[in-house]
Amino acid sequence: MRCLLLLSLLCVPMVFAGAADPRPNILFMIADDWSFPHASAYGDKVVKTPTFDAIAAGGALFKHSYCASPSCTPSRSAILTGQAVHRLKNSGNLWSVLPTEYKIYPELLQAAGYVTGLQQKGWGPGQLDGRKHNPAGPTFKTIKEFMETVPADKPFCFWYGSHDPHRPYNKGSGAASGMKIEDVEVPPFLPDTPEVRSDILDYYLEVQRFDRDCGEILKLLEESGRTGNTIVVMTSDNGMPFPRAKANLYDSGTHMPLAIRWPAKIKGGQVIDSFVSHTDFAPTFLAAVGLPAEPDMTGRSLLPLMTGSATAEELRERETIFFERERHANVREGNLGYPSRAVRTSEFLYIRNLRPDRYPAGDPVLWHSVGPYGDIDASPSKELITQKKQSPEIEKFFRLACEKRPEEELFDLRKDPAQIFNVANDTQYAETKKKLRSALDKWMNSTQDPRTDPANDVFDSYPYSGEPSRRK
Repeated sequence: MRCLLLLSLLCVPMVFAGAADPRPNILFMIADDWSFPHASAYGDKVVKTPTFDAIAAGGALFKHSYCASPSCTPSRSAILTGQAVHRLKNSGNLWSVLPTEYKIYPELLQAAGYVTGLQQKGWGPGQLDGRKHNPAGPTFKTIKEFMETVPADKPFCFWYGSHDPHRPYNKGSGAASGMKIEDVEVPPFLPDTPEVRSDILDYYLEVQRFDRDCGEILKLLEESGRTGNTIVVMTSDNGMPFPRAKANLYDSGTHMPLAIRWPAKIKGGQVIDSFVSHTDFAPTFLAAVGLPAEPDMTGRSLLPLMTGSATAEELRERETIFFERERHANVREGNLGYPSRAVRTSEFLYIRNLRPDRYPAGDPVLWHSVGPYGDIDASPSKELITQKKQSPEIEKFFRLACEKRPEEELFDLRKDPAQIFNVANDTQYAETKKKLRSALDKWMNSTQDPRTDPANDVFDSYPYSGEPSRRK
């Protein structure tokens, strides 16, 4: 099937040259479970991402890009609406709905004359709520099929949502591809064993497949004659599917690869250190086509950063980033989530776990049909740390991923970039914790977070609309 797709891309007629509309096209390409820094542009010495690297070289490489929530549905809801996920009712959870009351950028662009479309995974997983098609756009089997519907004088907005590198993987496929197990740099929150190294290689192989497929789409774009005036974004929805990564507020779950190119407006070779959020995509796209951001959007346009026009105040505001999580899978008795909020700066990460009596990765006994610690995707890495949790070599990794966490976590990123050692109770960090706690409170209040009321568990009342055994 994949070969047929790639062959079909090469046969697309060049129907777009000379398009009359001066507004830019938008090509948004998003992976499913890909973490920073797993791209060669960021210095990873094993995984090869020539397409991502080329987009970055032709535009801007972002070093501090964060998803709004480390879970598929809420992350994608935030991208589409430009809002923090706690403002989005049901869609703050996995397997939910995105209420039609929230305006989303594809529909706003469609109303402004854009042709919109989607290939593979758009918003979701979840159920439609009064919309005729996926919120990301009408679904097409291939981008070729979509392109054939776009008139020469119309701009387009296309969402390519890969299923890579989401699990399951073909065990051993990464090593079989020629990548060397001894070259893998194992994150400090995972045990350095052959099983984990091989598991990471399998993940890398699917990252490379996503990169290759994006390259084929860009080849089609070049053949169409629209490259110069097309905004190309390449990123991911949340972190890699490993213990203490996906569905967690540590960098392994929230820190995303991001490269953006727009030859007509953005100089190439930029490296941007400012903190940016996935909520910034919607207002960026609207600003680029000459539309105002919706009043409810909490995100801000990235154009000032990429065009060099950001004010000193705008740059100061981007020295801090906020993100959050509610319910991921249905893995706690009573369908409860694990609500947390976080604020990150260049030096510190502060996390507030609002229900520390719950297990962060899900109940340790089977609940419903996902299995123990069900917020962690099934994998050789999970199997190792859960089955050998009493081993002296493995126990600490099990504790980091699965055991209950305190109400407050604070990590000194200058000394502990992997966010292993919680210093929230260390007196020398008391003033830092106070400042970050205050900053988080201010953000929660200013964005009308229901969790400002400690007793408000509204997110736990929303139904889980999917079968837990289905792909998350």
